[in-house]
Amino acid sequence: MSADPVQSVATSVRPTVRLTPWIRSWRAGLVPFDDAAVALEDGTDHAVLDMPGSVREQTLREALTALAKLPPEQIRLVLPAPGDPRGLPGPGAFTSAALLAGEGIVAGGVGLVPEPREYTSGSGDTWLAITWRGYEIAPGGLPADLVTPSEAEAELGLALAASTQALAELDVARWRPSLAPALTALRRGGGSADLPAGYDPRSRRLYARAGMLDRVLALAEHDEPGGAINAYEANQRAAALRPLATACRRALVAACNSPLH
Repeated sequence: MSADPVQSVATSVRPTVRLTPWIRSWRAGLVPFDDAAVALEDGTDHAVLDMPGSVREQTLREALTALAKLPPEQIRLVLPAPGDPRGLPGPGAFTSAALLAGEGIVAGGVGLVPEPREYTSGSGDTWLAITWRGYEIAPGGLPADLVTPSEAEAELGLALAASTQALAELDVARWRPSLAPALTALRRGGGSADLPAGYDPRSRRLYARAGMLDRVLALAEHDEPGGAINAYEANQRAAALRPLATACRRALVAACNSPLH
């Protein structure tokens, strides 16, 4: 499949944001294992390395079977950032890797961190491959989720209102014309993923809204300041959008980790 890297940013969902809800729904008995595996693979090449208890590379399906006895409440998304390590278990290899990647999954005593890479063939076709690194997490000491979906929804609304002017000034056609078609695809919902069975309407609404904004912010980060925008303008925009990025991460975590019904 031929693709513009910028288009990929616009239509892709963070690997952990896609994976966590399906694992939780499967462990709650709401979707069959095969349905979850098919939804997660979705044409992407997956490999799992360093899974605790295994000495070889595994497929995603093989790695998921190691989680077959976990209840859904022990499977959680984490989206940490520098200065914001919420949800992480404390110092250790998993925490360091999740902070570097900006995402991870806590599944009982196992931590998973994705390493996505996009490859391009000589003919221009591109495909995504994700290597998941497994880490052992010491039992106990995991902080509880601090934000409910209703609280996260309110926070996201406030952050979006405060950042409206900054978003309005993001005239992508002015500083990077190639982003315009990507944003058009984003507005049409291209590449978005819905939550599986078990999530309530509030969590679904929050997931969709935060996911869209998260991809808009990813497009903004993809910007390379050129003649139409200088370094000062880029720094000002980044500062204005930082609270929205934090609210988006908290909203995605709250939606993915919400109780299942």
